[in-house]
Formats: sequence, structure tokens, C-alpha cells
Amino acid sequence: MGTIQKWADIADSQHRNSEGFPEYLIRGAESVQWTFDLRQESLAIMQEDLGLLTLDEVRKHNSSDDAWLVVNNVVWDVADFASYHPGGEEVIIRYFGRDASDIYNEFHGPGLIGEFLKEEKKVGKLSVTQAQSRNAPQQQQSPQKAKVRAELPDLQEILNLNDFEKAARTCLNEKAWAYISGATNDNLTRDWNTDWFQKLMFRPRVLRSVKHVDCSTIILGEKLVMPILNAPASSAILVHPHAEKALAKGLVSQGSIVIIPTMSSYSTEEIVGDLPDKQPFFYQLYVSEDRAFTKTLLDNAIRFKASAIVVTVDLPVFSKREANERYEQKIARAKTISKPGSVGNTQTSRLPERASRAIDPNLSWSDIKWIKEYTGLPVFVKGIQCAEDALSAYQIGCAGIYISNHGGRAVDTAQPAIVTLAEVRAMHPKLMERMIVLIDGGIRRGTDILKAICLGASAVCLGRPFFYALMYGQEGVEHALEGERLWYSSRVARTE
Repeated sequence: MGTIQKWADIADSQHRNSEGFPEYLIRGAESVQWTFDLRQESLAIMQEDLGLLTLDEVRKHNSSDDAWLVVNNVVWDVADFASYHPGGEEVIIRYFGRDASDIYNEFHGPGLIGEFLKEEKKVGKLSVTQAQSRNAPQQQQSPQKAKVRAELPDLQEILNLNDFEKAARTCLNEKAWAYISGATNDNLTRDWNTDWFQKLMFRPRVLRSVKHVDCSTIILGEKLVMPILNAPASSAILVHPHAEKALAKGLVSQGSIVIIPTMSSYSTEEIVGDLPDKQPFFYQLYVSEDRAFTKTLLDNAIRFKASAIVVTVDLPVFSKREANERYEQKIARAKTISKPGSVGNTQTSRLPERASRAIDPNLSWSDIKWIKEYTGLPVFVKGIQCAEDALSAYQIGCAGIYISNHGGRAVDTAQPAIVTLAEVRAMHPKLMERMIVLIDGGIRRGTDILKAICLGASAVCLGRPFFYALMYGQEGVEHALEGERLWYSSRVARTE
């Protein structure tokens, strides 16, 4: 029965008394109450037809096999999703039967949830009155100010990538700084990544005619103005509200391409939608235990015409990241103190955790073959840390390798990325001619870029430096790239 017919039936039944006479002729003033009742019942019918729900109804669905939550007034069924949530299942379980809008909006753009939970998982929306209550005006900071705790230095005072980091140390809030700057255990590999670039020395040649220097390179048929891409990383929204959208636009405006991460703050559609039509991009993939879920991610990348798939393979379990632990313990203690008499648990896990079922710990080379066959796209293996694995990637037909130790966030005391690059060049020099070689980890200067290129890399990827630059939004990313292009070109000219 349609809404209009239901409405008419109610009007017909309410409009007359038991003797069949019009109610308003007999009751007089009571017609006002009847009108109010009719409107309320009609509103309830409309809400039912539109799938409108109350928070009381949502609260009933709070178990592992029957779980709803609310994000921005939309009610989702997440019973089957928690274990595949890229950020871990704990946060999803915590919000079973609750409104998760605030925590969601802290880390994600509005469209991301729809990329992981398809239309059939959308249960309905909050009723009009519930939504209005949920959206009551609150005093808020501007989006940019909410990401920093101190005034940013003038961008023109930032002369290099290290200056961006110094600004970030002062200006980013504690949570963002702990997440971005931190690494595993004693941070040895993180620091070695940078230190070992400084240990390598040039042997400059002279009288080589370097008046005209071309810093461009070609990756999979796409010309880059200089050999710099972004290292795909999650939670860019901790730094700037436009997150990967600003990063992507900054990269593209400077003649590069973006690698969109699986765990981005915005959906692929939102990021690509802000770029020029047919702008190429790479998609970084975490392979889920659920191959159907992985197919969904790959189908989405194919739909938006990704140029390549970059498969991350070096993080089957979460490593021990003490900066994050200390921050979480601090927050837990503060909550306990703010509630006198409460018994708080300020302990965090002391053991490495599975990175949720969103990342498959049983990943093998056969899965890389399957991704190649399923997508028909060029595939890179991200997380190569020895020459033997570089050769394996070549032997199964990968388009390229991505040398990385996850910025020192995977296994502490793993060798620096630039050492791995030198090892691959020494043991399998022909690979450098037959594959695309990307590298990240510790790159802070134009000289670092040049050293990587000299050792056989096709291009470098910047992780933390772009996150720090992102404090300034798209303009900061552009400023970082402009500075590196100047430094890189001058170093090429002086050493060629």
C-alpha cells in the first residue's frame, strides 16, 4: 500500500464518528487535535516507507551477528564488516548500536563508507527529529585549525622538507604527530633510512655541458616532470581536512601522479573526482582474507581506471608502535581522572596484533599472480627488502618493485631502503633495466633523490614529508615539490 493510500484511509477513518457524521462538524475544536494526530501518524508512515529509524531502534542491534551503527544520519549494517575494517575491528565493535559519526568524521571523508559498505548494507536513515537532534549546532573550530595546535610558519619560510618536519613537530596535535612520526620499537630502521643516504657520497664529473637539464621520467607511459610520487599512507585527514584530495591535486599540478591508498581518508571516487578528466593514478592494495572483499576493492580501482595496482606485502601483523601506545595510555588516564571513582583500564596491548582481516597474513606469490590476472593491470609489489624477493617479483611478471620497509614501521632493524636498492643493483643489475623500481624511506633532499636514481631507481616516493607539507593543504604539497625540483635539477647539473 502506498503512502498516499494509507494517508487517505486514515483520513477517512478519523474523519467520521460512529454514526457516520463528519467529525469536525460534531467535535468542533477537537478537529485541531485530530489534525495534529493525523500529521504525526502520517509522518510515521512516511518515515517507515523511507526506512527512517530512531536511535532506540538502532540500539537494539548491538551484537556481533546483528550490528548496526549510524554515520552522518545513515544507518548501516556492519555485522559482517567489523573483522574486515582496515583500521581494526575493535573500533567498529565499540560502536555497535551507537552513533559513530564523530569518530568516523575524525578519520574519513563522507563518501568512504560507501566504498566499503555497498548499498545493500544501508539499513535506512535516522528520523527527521533524531537527525535534527544529532546535528544540533555546536561551537567548532575551522577545519584547518582543528588539525594544528599552533600557528603555522609562513610557507615562504619553509626552504626544504626538513623545515616542514620542524613545523609539524611544533604545530601538529599530539595524536597526529605520534601517528605520523612514530615507527616500530626503537625506531632504528626509521632513522637508518635517513642516515644511510648521508653515508653515500658522490664522485662528481666536470665539463659535462649541463646548461639544459631534463629531470623528467616516464613511468608506464606517463611522463612525470620529476621522479617523485607519494608513498601511500593512511589517515592523511589527521593533518588536513582535505587529506588525499589536496595531496593528489598538489601532485598532479606539479606534473606527478598519485598513489591512492586502500586506507585513504576519502573514497577513490572523491579523490579522482577532484582531478582532471582521465588523470592517471595508481591504487595501493591491502589484500584481505576475504577475496570477495578484495575483488570489490579491485573492481572499484578498475572502474575508476587505475593505471596500476601497488600491492603492499610487508605488514601481515601490526608492529609495536610505542609512540601510539603512550598517547593512547595518556588519553585513557585522562578519562579515568575526569571521572572520579571510576576504575579505568589504562593498559594497551603489549603484543603485535593481526592487522584485522583486512590484511591477509597468508599472502603469497600466487596471490600476486591472481591480482595480475584478475585486473589485467601492471602490478607492483610494495615492501621488497632483499634482492631475492625482487627477482621473484620479476619472475612472475610484475611490472615493477617498490623497495620499502614501511618507513621503519614494520620490522625494526630491517636494513635501510637505500641499502636494499644497492643490494638489488649489485645482485641483479639487469632487473633495473627490465622493471620499474620505486623506493621510499628516509628521502629528505634532492641529493637523496639523485642517489636513488643513480643506484637504479626509476622514481622515489615521499611519505612523511608530504604529510608534513599537507598541513598547508594543496599549496604545501606544491611548495614541497617545487623546492625538490629546484634542488634535484641543480644536483643533476652538478654531478652529471
